[in-house]
Amino acid sequence: MAPAPAKIADQAEIIPANFFAPLDFESIYGRIAPVEVDLGCGDGSYLVAAAGANPARNFLGIERMAGRVRSACRKIELGDVNNARILRCEISYAVGQMLPAKSVNVFHLMFPDPWPKRRHAPRRVVTESFLTLLHRALAPQGTVRIATDETDYFREIERLSFRSPEFVAIREPEAPIAASTFEKRFRQDGLQIHRIVLEKASDGT
Repeated sequence: MAPAPAKIADQAEIIPANFFAPLDFESIYGRIAPVEVDLGCGDGSYLVAAAGANPARNFLGIERMAGRVRSACRKIELGDVNNARILRCEISYAVGQMLPAKSVNVFHLMFPDPWPKRRHAPRRVVTESFLTLLHRALAPQGTVRIATDETDYFREIERLSFRSPEFVAIREPEAPIAASTFEKRFRQDGLQIHRIVLEKASDGT
């Protein structure tokens, strides 16, 4: 008797044989297509909705917390989404070490941890060096879409973006077609959502 085909959830989580080597997207997805990466994908709500709405693109969610990875994999299975995968890894490491240069068309950074206390601010993921990592991984004309409800953090992101020679910052972009669990919660609470899109300014790395 032939073995039963693997469930989508069984294939959803990427477990690389070598965490020091770049990912092979063609092998992972079984095709060549534009790649979008959801940084800190949480429970996968945004990732699955975006992937389902864009079947011609490949989507990768990066999340370090095991429980959230399991939730995202379940959502991929329930949604029968074949073009989404999850990588359990720390965001900065994955972007800097595991994503091939010029391989990503769009990065999504939806509501990163704001670390609002001043003494914790150095833990924020968006820094000058992190923007350089994103630039290296982005394809020509690639973009980074960022959303946050934390005004102070947004002003810091704006400041870093506007002074960076690697990106052109676009203010007040349109809201995405999908919403993360955090965004739905913040909207219900009446909080203002700040958004910015960064477009790669050059092909250099």
